[in-house]
Amino acid sequence: MVAEDRIMDEKETFTLGFYFRTLSGVLAEPRRFFSELHPGAGMFQPLMFLIVSSLLFTGGSFMGTGETLSIAGGILFVNAVGMVFIASAFGYLILVMMAGRRVGYGRFFTVYALSAGVTLLASWIPFFLWITEPWKWWLIGTGMIHYLGLTRTRAWIVIGLSIAVMVLLFQSLLPLL
Repeated sequence: MVAEDRIMDEKETFTLGFYFRTLSGVLAEPRRFFSELHPGAGMFQPLMFLIVSSLLFTGGSFMGTGETLSIAGGILFVNAVGMVFIASAFGYLILVMMAGRRVGYGRFFTVYALSAGVTLLASWIPFFLWITEPWKWWLIGTGMIHYLGLTRTRAWIVIGLSIAVMVLLFQSLLPLL
């Protein structure tokens, strides 16, 4: 693919067209999508993609409840966006400890934001967590392999350790709540 045609060119602004192109690319062919991502795209477009998906997730979570989007909606939205930052920060720290600073945090965050943004669209459906969570981590692994150039083993070690650290963190915080 020619550099001008690459997905998420650093000069492109965020539009709904961009959102739907990215969504369809990740859904249709995630390996190809991640391998064709522009390496210097930055964090703005992935962050906006995540925010739009988080807003749709928050709205979907209230469908049929009769409740209005209030404090609970704000909490759901902040959680949807915040967990991506937490997970990507842990993953990046683990990668840096394993392999040094091979990639920048912006590229690492891109993988997490796009993967989570896609799966958030179905995560509001009750019990879909059992499908969307493994799917999200598979997409993250696919992005690490095809966009960041990690080996399969290294990508899955980063994912496994990230999940373990997050579980331990939240288990240790539970008694405080």
